[in-house]
Amino acid sequence: MTGSIEPKPWQAVALTLFPDMFPGTLSQSLAGQALEQGLWSLETVDIRSFASDKHRSVDDSPCGGGAGMVMRSDVLDLAILDVKEKSGDLPLVYMTPRGRPLTQNRVRALAQGPGVAVLCGRYEGVDQRVLEAHGAEEISIGDYVLSGGEVAALVMVDACVRLLPGVMGSNASGEEESFEAGLLEYPHYTRPTLWQGRKVPDVLMSGHHGNIRAWRREQAEAVTKQRRPDLWQNYLNNGVKNDDTKNDKNCI
Repeated sequence: MTGSIEPKPWQAVALTLFPDMFPGTLSQSLAGQALEQGLWSLETVDIRSFASDKHRSVDDSPCGGGAGMVMRSDVLDLAILDVKEKSGDLPLVYMTPRGRPLTQNRVRALAQGPGVAVLCGRYEGVDQRVLEAHGAEEISIGDYVLSGGEVAALVMVDACVRLLPGVMGSNASGEEESFEAGLLEYPHYTRPTLWQGRKVPDVLMSGHHGNIRAWRREQAEAVTKQRRPDLWQNYLNNGVKNDDTKNDKNCI
């Protein structure tokens, strides 16, 4: 009788010009502990090592003119093919401000898969042809521009890792976070119950789980309506209601 084959841990591969930027913050806290425990793995691929000239050039001037430089398709292609050969057909994500916004739904889907290969751009970006050739998904973490895709990659990988089985101590923590029910999260309070003249709301001290749950729902709806009208409209359109009573806690 043969033993069962252990499933591979969730895998993150970062294609970057600056491999020393990893694991960065991913070596700390929950992600770092999970990395040490083998719940996920991280590999960096130095794009510059696939350059063919003595200067290890990875970029060139943009066709049509303009400022800055563009990362070359031929060099990136070799790096991506190397990742596919060694790590299998992981979904390829290119971090870019022109991509679709990263959402909790997309994070959850990536976390449920085998992992992700993240292409970290620099300069003015990368040659579009290599993205099309490899079916790269373009993802943005916000409407702003960073010096490169490494910081954005750290954000996305962190969001995925914390959803992996065994990483968070309580599944309820994830279930009650922002975006999980289509709303931003309600405000939190802890001891001391009176601080600088500010009291913890009485309902949280009442011990009445139903009232606490209703208050939290009202607060989540109010903050979402005020700060994220786009989410609020989606919430109304979808008719999302979550009356989960699990893990209500008191602070007494």
